[in-house]
Formats: sequence, structure tokens, C-alpha cells
Amino acid sequence: MSDVKKEFFAEIQATQMLWALQDKANEGWVIVDSANFEDAESMPLWSTESMAQKSCTDDWADYKPTQISVADWLEFWFEDLSEDNMIIGLDWQEEKECVELELGDFTKEIADIEKLS
Repeated sequence: MSDVKKEFFAEIQATQMLWALQDKANEGWVIVDSANFEDAESMPLWSTESMAQKSCTDDWADYKPTQISVADWLEFWFEDLSEDNMIIGLDWQEEKECVELELGDFTKEIADIEKLS
């Protein structure tokens, strides 16, 4: 398991919160072309608000960090995103490795974390 992945899930286990970037104007979310999966889109998620905030520059300057609880992820987000065959990006930072997981694998990790809390 990569360091990024370990640190991401350790932080989520402690806080039970994920962070995504939401458009201030229309409540859309940052979705980008996947860095590692061909013909797929990725939704970047962060383990802390401050890390998400650092990404609110350039093309994402009009977005703000918005929290998503682990419970909400499991109840609402997984089903909605699975219809779009979404990939999940973990703690993306400029000029660093873009770690991505398939939605099912990511959600299994999240479900395991919820059981531990």
C-alpha cells in the first residue's frame, strides 16, 4: 500500500470525514480525467480540509472544500458515483503522485473504516 493511501485512510479513520471540492456557484464537484485509468473520470478526495484548500487554485479557484461524512459516502455517494463508473483520487497535490482507486475498492476501504469506529 502506498504511503499516500495509508495516510489517507488513517486520517479518514480518525475523523470519519472526507473532503471534496464543491463549486461555490452551482454546487457542482471537481471531476477530472483520470490520471491512471483510460477513458475514465476521477473525483479527487482529500483527508483534511487544509489539504483540499491547497488545491483551490488556478482552474479550481472557484471551488471550496466541502466535507462528506463516511456514513453519507456509504449511504448516498457510492450508489450515485457507481452509475458514472467514477475513479477516486486520494489526497492529490500539485506535482505529486496521483493515487487513484476504483470506486468499489475505495468504498470497501471506507466501509472497513466505519466498522472500526
